[in-house]
Amino acid sequence: MLLALAAVFLTFATAGPRAALLLLVGLGFGLTLEGLRFGFAGPWRTLVTERDARGLLAQFLAIGLTACVAMPLLASFPTELNGAHAPIGLAMIVAAFVFGAAMQVVMGCGSGTLVNAGSGNAIALVALLGFVAGSFLGTLHLGWWSSLGVLPLLTLQGLFGTAGGLVATLLGLGVLAALALGRAVPGKRLPQGRLWLAALLVALLASLNLVIAGQSWGVVYGLGLWGAKLVSAAGADLSGTAFWGSAAHAERLSQSLLTDVTSLTNIGLILGAFLVMRWREKPDPQVAPLSARSWLVVLLAGLVLGYSARVALGCNVGAFFSGVSTGSLHGWAWFVAAFAGSLLGIRLRPRLLLPLLSPSGSAAGGGR
Repeated sequence: MLLALAAVFLTFATAGPRAALLLLVGLGFGLTLEGLRFGFAGPWRTLVTERDARGLLAQFLAIGLTACVAMPLLASFPTELNGAHAPIGLAMIVAAFVFGAAMQVVMGCGSGTLVNAGSGNAIALVALLGFVAGSFLGTLHLGWWSSLGVLPLLTLQGLFGTAGGLVATLLGLGVLAALALGRAVPGKRLPQGRLWLAALLVALLASLNLVIAGQSWGVVYGLGLWGAKLVSAAGADLSGTAFWGSAAHAERLSQSLLTDVTSLTNIGLILGAFLVMRWREKPDPQVAPLSARSWLVVLLAGLVLGYSARVALGCNVGAFFSGVSTGSLHGWAWFVAAFAGSLLGIRLRPRLLLPLLSPSGSAAGGGR
């Protein structure tokens, strides 16, 4: 706890109250996701392998609650607040599919990798290194991928108005929930109490993030920025690249990470998960030893995870959660493509990381 207080105080002293508040929001995310076992990649997997819909329904609930707050706010403050709106494109759909597969290999999406790394999971720590590198590399090629063709940016609010867009979002989530319930077995349908609480807290924190940061909750940009800063510190000049040479990104690259809203919540996620791990009387079991080949697979999967997340214009948080909750049609397309890729990843994981699996088929060390 003293570590968290010190981090918030230091952020307040060096970057101001807004930055400190965002770090607190990130801490809240980390405490909630790790402490209440709320995740994204894991519930997708358990729906397929165990016919357990509880975690996925909690996701839909959190998104719906966030949408009820975010959409009216975006309509009331169109110049001050920005939703996670992006166009649907061919590269985005393919990259979302690849992301879905890779996240099941490392058992974590963007936020899950941060949370697992913060809680001491060695596989997540290695995957995070790859994710940072991949997110940065993705920025160097993003323009080319985007040139493959995209549709005009479409939102449900733009199609049906604010109220109509919100209703359409809630109906869409209801349809997905019905499909999940149809797949689930008795006893694994309605979320447990902790998941109801987690969904409420995640929605509250996501809404606070929108108000304080002026933009929806995201993960991927911050990790790509970390990679860019490391490359710049090594002496590389990124001013000639299309992405980092643009004024907005060049400014973020030149400033402290404590001025970047996504980096602040990412740091908070890691720190919050670390605090939960320290508070637990019996920490989660550590993962089984891996061969050198398997560690290389984890690193490469993390690299693919970061690269595909950048090309797909977000991960489960930035594209799916924030995209859908703020009305962007690309969030729905992302979910379909990533879920399809997840089915492939579930099959690939035991073949690539066999030493990691227990006899029951679940991985020691958990996943998000």
